[in-house]
Amino acid sequence: MNGPARITALTVALAGMVLSMGGCNRLQARDQLNKGVESYKSARYEEAIGHFQKATELDPSLPMAKSYLATALAQNVVPGLTTPDNLKNAQQAISIFQEVLNKEPNDVNSLKQIAAIYFSVKQFDKAKEFQKRVLSVDPKDPEAAYTVGVIDWTLAHENTLKALATVNMNDDGEGNAKAPKKVLQQIKDENEPLVTEGLQYLNQALANRSNYDEAMSYLNLIYRRKADVDYTDPNAVKADVAAAKDWSSKAMGTRKENEPRRTRGPAVSPWIQAATSNRSYSSTSPSDGTASAEAEAVLVFETSAWATDSITEGRRSCNWAQVAYS
Repeated sequence: MNGPARITALTVALAGMVLSMGGCNRLQARDQLNKGVESYKSARYEEAIGHFQKATELDPSLPMAKSYLATALAQNVVPGLTTPDNLKNAQQAISIFQEVLNKEPNDVNSLKQIAAIYFSVKQFDKAKEFQKRVLSVDPKDPEAAYTVGVIDWTLAHENTLKALATVNMNDDGEGNAKAPKKVLQQIKDENEPLVTEGLQYLNQALANRSNYDEAMSYLNLIYRRKADVDYTDPNAVKADVAAAKDWSSKAMGTRKENEPRRTRGPAVSPWIQAATSNRSYSSTSPSDGTASAEAEAVLVFETSAWATDSITEGRRSCNWAQVAYS
């Protein structure tokens, strides 16, 4: 074989080797992805993080690897804790979700996950920003609208408690008529925009899911904040409290109707299901301040037998290729 022919043959062989090893990396990446899924499902989150990180290194183009990695990292975020370490953990997960958004700006899962993390570390303005971005992609998303309403109520409730604390008073949940007018005016100034927006988004959530009992419960709560805002009009206050009680009753009835459906459980997605509907609250005594909400992201994984078999067979091929080209 002459020189040019030998060089050509070598070039073709090297190209084949590169293509083969690239294919091996992709198969190994999916193997790591599946191992990470199994670790995550067993609540071994640090182990899952290691597998997902390896998957992204082996195949940076694997789209779900970064989403899975970021979601596993989000498990290190402690809800309600704003220490530097917890904020660092939150930002680490957010940064990887943001990498997904850089390629897919309308990826709803990443938008919801980022919103949920911001909610967990009490960065409510950013949480609202990302939920509104979800709604710009899908205006009929009930969970996103609901979460905006929850955040508005949370901020309004905090404002009310702080203002009343200055005069050693507790929230009565029915307009706080005994509070000094100066305090009520402060509450009105701070809460009126929040109450207006909260009502808008909670009603939007209900418009897109008529049996959304959590949204009904927060309508009960936010109407009690509206009663504070309407303090100058006793008739409006009375109507607000009546509306709150009506929504509380509707929520309880609807929750009872929804219970059999919840017992059966939701349909399982084969990839990622973002959920922000786990809420706890007291709809019977909202004045005690026990109402709370958490946005959380839930991973649901399925690995098909076909995918597992393909990985196994691919691993055999890659082992052969590595020997052949060593």
